[in-house]
Amino acid sequence: MAAELIEGDRASGLLIVADHASAAVPGDIDLGVPASLLGDHVAIDIGVAPLAAALCAGLGCPAVLGGVSRLVIDLNREEDAPGLVPVDSDGNRIAGNADLPAPVVAARLDRFWRPYHALLAERIARDRPRMIVSLHSFTPWLASRPTETRPWQVGVLWNNDHRAARVALPLLAAAGVTAGDNQPYSGKLLNATMNRHAEGTGTPYLGLEVRQDLIGDAEGVVRWAAILAPLIAATRDALA
Repeated sequence: MAAELIEGDRASGLLIVADHASAAVPGDIDLGVPASLLGDHVAIDIGVAPLAAALCAGLGCPAVLGGVSRLVIDLNREEDAPGLVPVDSDGNRIAGNADLPAPVVAARLDRFWRPYHALLAERIARDRPRMIVSLHSFTPWLASRPTETRPWQVGVLWNNDHRAARVALPLLAAAGVTAGDNQPYSGKLLNATMNRHAEGTGTPYLGLEVRQDLIGDAEGVVRWAAILAPLIAATRDALA
């Protein structure tokens, strides 16, 4: 399945998009990794699926969630980007993806990547959201960079369009949230879905990365949904 939909009211003016919400690996694809790795950040944005559901419930908005693990194909990459079908991720060798023939990669594009992005494009054209919320989560540390600190609770990512980011960052600070401006990743480097569907259509977007240890259980999801929902709504309203 390329995507999972959460239905909501298009009148909310919002659409939540979560590229890496699933750890699903179809039975006919062998990644050559231990099953335990599918619960790790290299396979899924931990906490994002329940957080998206909680935000949709609180805001009354729809969402499109990626339906396949990023180890099968990374939905937040351009279709010709290196790492689209990852061979290594944070020190883990994805043996089943090594040396894949071009027709196998093309088949994954046709099966997952293209239907996902076609669905997003259709939803945005139909609903015309006032703001897209791109929802991701990040690990508190990378095994491959053990000395790198990541103190942010939330990161706000953007590339060229920073309209929503400029509103949201002060709101996060006022709420007592330690927020990173294009941290721990820069949207100028990793922003493929929003480049295509938000910047490409002139739709404002709020790119949110939430630290995974904060939303790794139900209590954390409830807490951060309560923090982020009013902030998202206020950002949307400020852009009107």
